[in-house]
Amino acid sequence: MSSENTTAPAPAEQEAPRATANRSTTPGSEAFKQYIGSGWADRPAVLPEAREQAAFAAARRARVSELFPGKRLIIPAGRLKQRSNDTDYAFRAHSAFTHLTGWGSDSEPGSVLVLEPTAAGHEATLYFRERAGRDSDEFYANPEIGEFWIGPRPSLAQVSSDLGLPTRGIAEVAAVLDAVDADTIVLREADPALTDRVDAARLVLAADAGAEADAEEHADDDRLARDLSELRLVKDAYEIAELRAAIAATARGFDDVIADLPRIVAHPRGERLVEGVFNGRARADGNAVGYDTIAASGPHACILHWTRNDGPVVPGDLILLDAGVEVDSYYTADITRTFPIDGTFTETQRLVYEAVREAADAAFAIVRPGIRFREIHATAMAVIAERTAEWGLLPVSAEEALQADNQHHRRYMVHGTSHHLGLDVHDCAQARRELYMDGVLQPGMTFTIEPGLYFQPDDLTVPEEFRGIGVRIEDDILVTEDGAENLSIAIPRTADDVEAWVQRLNAR
Repeated sequence: MSSENTTAPAPAEQEAPRATANRSTTPGSEAFKQYIGSGWADRPAVLPEAREQAAFAAARRARVSELFPGKRLIIPAGRLKQRSNDTDYAFRAHSAFTHLTGWGSDSEPGSVLVLEPTAAGHEATLYFRERAGRDSDEFYANPEIGEFWIGPRPSLAQVSSDLGLPTRGIAEVAAVLDAVDADTIVLREADPALTDRVDAARLVLAADAGAEADAEEHADDDRLARDLSELRLVKDAYEIAELRAAIAATARGFDDVIADLPRIVAHPRGERLVEGVFNGRARADGNAVGYDTIAASGPHACILHWTRNDGPVVPGDLILLDAGVEVDSYYTADITRTFPIDGTFTETQRLVYEAVREAADAAFAIVRPGIRFREIHATAMAVIAERTAEWGLLPVSAEEALQADNQHHRRYMVHGTSHHLGLDVHDCAQARRELYMDGVLQPGMTFTIEPGLYFQPDDLTVPEEFRGIGVRIEDDILVTEDGAENLSIAIPRTADDVEAWVQRLNAR
């Protein structure tokens, strides 16, 4: 397709999907329309240089093209999702779309990337809702997409130059959908409404051919989702740099929380303040948080995904903070630290904490190219079994507990030890097991190591002094050519360093 960047004329009337006509006071007189449509300065015609990730995104598209010769590929960004009535959640493009375009927090809702097959491979075109002209009423009268309401949208030419991609207006994607054939594949989950249109076209094709739909009708779509997920298993240099930036911002967020502990402790819902302080750093230094922050104080630390964050933060307890900054490219950190609120571990808290760190360090020590991903978990679990058996918590020995038919130690750590990390906090989730859990580590893979121990407050299998203690230590790991790098090693980890960290930031 052509890369011509001409702006299609906007329709005279374009109503927002959830327009609020019953309370609208926007003038509709011809005099008003003529007046508001005139007297505007020309927009600057300067085009941006291509962003750094544009070349990396082009290389990724080339790899996808090799996987699907002769196939038309449709990868939508997704659309705004309704929060309530006429308000939406903040838009975040689908990770596969971002990976293949380089468009992150500034991407436009409803955009669609199309890879059209050619004799040489594929030609990529990005379709999006371009800037409306001042000769339409959209820019002032449409509260969902109008410039007066949400700010100016970029032009086709600006985005084309920025991303190094041919662009077309979103209205022209209709021609792509009209051309759906047996060789058209769509990333189904990204935009359900667009997927429905593709499926409807497929039904017409099947009916015309006298065929019936079968269980394999979406096999190619499923393969596309899988392959796009697997494409992210090994990160390129740009991705690794973005993860480093996200981790550095996250480290600053942890410092912010600890420095604000006196105010946090004084509030009856101190966990909310922990969440708010960290989120402030995420918005200041990045796009947002990469996932809902877990600010789990005291026994809440035993609830693995505690995101209600409405409890007090009490001196003498531990607080488990699991949080990550998502930078504007959408790459996110995922880090957990557990620290004593008053700056000093009790004897039992320190015992549990150092056992978890021992498990994390043992797992990290084996990371190198050539081992299988699942070996990381097995190594951490061996330490957890040894320590819980040593403390007399298990009804069997550590060796017996580690047998597949037993697993008694998993009562105190039911989750896994590692997951891949990148554009999604649980990245590459649709990859095949043989490439993920049973996969062989390669340089450029990034993932977490996050063992823990959680002793529920009503668990009668542990001594009373253990009950209500939850500890997790989570770091972000990069596989290198000859081993591994802990990308988050600068955030204090040992019990002594954690105590010094809390005490130092609260002595100011």
